[in-house]
Amino acid sequence: MRPAHIALAVLVTAVWGVNFTVIEIGLDHFPPLLFSALRFLAAALPAVFFVGRPKVAWKWIVAVGLVLGVAKFGLLFIAMDAGMPAGLSSLVLQIQAVFTAVIAFAVLGERPSGIRALGMLVALAGIGVAAVDEGTSGPLGAFALCVAAAACWGASNVLTRKAAPPDALNFMVWVSTVPVLPLLALSLLTEGPTRDYDALRALDWQGAGTVVYVAWITTVFGFGAWGWLLRRHPASTVAPFSLLVPVFGMSSAALFLGEGVSGLRWCAAALLVAGVALASVTPRRTGRVDPVGAVTGEPVLDRA
Repeated sequence: MRPAHIALAVLVTAVWGVNFTVIEIGLDHFPPLLFSALRFLAAALPAVFFVGRPKVAWKWIVAVGLVLGVAKFGLLFIAMDAGMPAGLSSLVLQIQAVFTAVIAFAVLGERPSGIRALGMLVALAGIGVAAVDEGTSGPLGAFALCVAAAACWGASNVLTRKAAPPDALNFMVWVSTVPVLPLLALSLLTEGPTRDYDALRALDWQGAGTVVYVAWITTVFGFGAWGWLLRRHPASTVAPFSLLVPVFGMSSAALFLGEGVSGLRWCAAALLVAGVALASVTPRRTGRVDPVGAVTGEPVLDRA
């Protein structure tokens, strides 16, 4: 990769890592489900008018929109609102690679290699260490919700693989149109119209800035740049940069939110990153980029 392309890959992972800190700040301004709905509304508009028509069947857009947008992000935002630290959230979500492999095996019959199975066990050990750390210092229920969010992300990865979108940005923008109304409805039912109205009425520049960041910077720029890199380099070259996401996530949370990082959390981080790296290894068989890697950042290539 050219130095400029390496710099862009690092920038995207930094954007995605800092995103967790921005979410934490945004949750001071909005109820979690309303914030998630606003995130997808801003990601879809006005981008949907510029990315062209959907390039996959609507059933896949709706399915991924519900599983990724409503379930995954809804659970993540609720978990962080309930006390899950931003830095730890960025780390725990990486277990999605393990859930992806397990669900792909159950649904698609894709049997993981020995090294991927070893990676899954190492990553699960990291989750166990993180759970012990969180159980002694924070709400374990919020931790469980974050793990559930990672499981939903894994399911959406498998759905995305079935959809095989040729354009990651086009796909993500159209997927972003799906969760808006379900999340708004859930927010009104569970968070209440009064709380939602008060949050919107009190909207300030900081609150608006968090919505812009998580929608336009993280989604539109992030996925657009990541897809651009994947069209020019093999997935096995680009996608390992995604392992920097929790590094930037934990660092930005420590810097801007004052989150401490215990010895157990560093141990969990080492196990999770190593495990996800091993679980993402796939023998090279062709030069065609797997669409799942294009959308999720998994370092995978064509798999039968």
